Amino acid sequence: RAELRRRGVYAPDGGPRLDALSDLVALGTVADVVKLDANNRLLVTQGLQRMRSGRLQPGLRALFAVAGREPRSANGFDLGFALGPRINAAGRLADMSLGIACLTTDDEAQALEMARELDNINRERRTIEAEMREQALAAMEAPDAASGATVCVFDPGWHQGVVGLVASRLKEKFWRPTLAFAPAGDDEIRGSGRSIPDVHLRDALDLVSKRHPNLIRKFGGHAMAAGLTLGKADFPAFAPAFDAAVRELTGRDTFEPVIETDGSLETGYANADVAGMLQQQVWGAGFAAPLFLDEFVVRNQRLVGEKHLKLSLERGHQRFDAIWFGHDQSLPEHIQAAYRLEQNVWNGMVSVQLVLEHAG
Repeated sequence: RAELRRRGVYAPDGGPRLDALSDLVALGTVADVVKLDANNRLLVTQGLQRMRSGRLQPGLRALFAVAGREPRSANGFDLGFALGPRINAAGRLADMSLGIACLTTDDEAQALEMARELDNINRERRTIEAEMREQALAAMEAPDAASGATVCVFDPGWHQGVVGLVASRLKEKFWRPTLAFAPAGDDEIRGSGRSIPDVHLRDALDLVSKRHPNLIRKFGGHAMAAGLTLGKADFPAFAPAFDAAVRELTGRDTFEPVIETDGSLETGYANADVAGMLQQQVWGAGFAAPLFLDEFVVRNQRLVGEKHLKLSLERGHQRFDAIWFGHDQSLPEHIQAAYRLEQNVWNGMVSVQLVLEHAG
């Protein structure tokens, strides 16, 4: 605003109060996985402070309500994993204008009605995504499917708006650059890709287009994500061409994730107070939350929600509740685990919970 005043767009004391929009700026920054440099961290911090003080847009208040989250303790997780997916679900399955209308309305009742509709669409998106993911994993059980440097999957029954999410899940599971395709017309399929740090995805697609000039009809993207369109009949030829391009660019046919941690956490700091302090900070793309690495004894483990592993871990004389989201395989008695601290609130009681990201 100061710059616009200097240019004469506004009077010296005029112009809109842009700080009133800081909650929307924070949501957009986190949900779109924008790198959190110093300026963006400041913007997100101001937006979260506005939410915690109760001065948030009606649409955001409604989205917090349907997500079962509390604005007074808003954090980056809420924006990226509770509110963001509900807004994006409309664009994936229906019309993005519903999400925009929810964020921009000044009417509390209308905002709540639209937020409930977005929540229902997001539930539908989850169901579709789960079905597609299971089908993709079943396809990866074929003898040759898991032997390449890449993952490339297509199903004529898949939904175009969800293939990017499926590609992301498969990339995390198999740690390879992944492309997932769905029908996009009578003779076309459209794919969405996610990559790993070792492979520049757009460069790989560019190499395919040079080696096989008529194979890709159009493509675009960047190092970690891309989209492309193929003729439906060209998918069988594209998959090995993409795999060959990745091998040529990297000189490798296997990849292993590199897990960077902050080392061991002293037992005295593994408590709910420290977890709460960490949750109040701004973490995200380019500024990850602390990830600790320690050894534990697994005292108990069980599946919850059919896909998350709930554990009781012991370290020295301390016992911890822990959870590994999206992991359904049991662990051995002794493990080394990379984890984050999180506050767990249940029946008014606040405790620390370890959120596992890797273990072995």
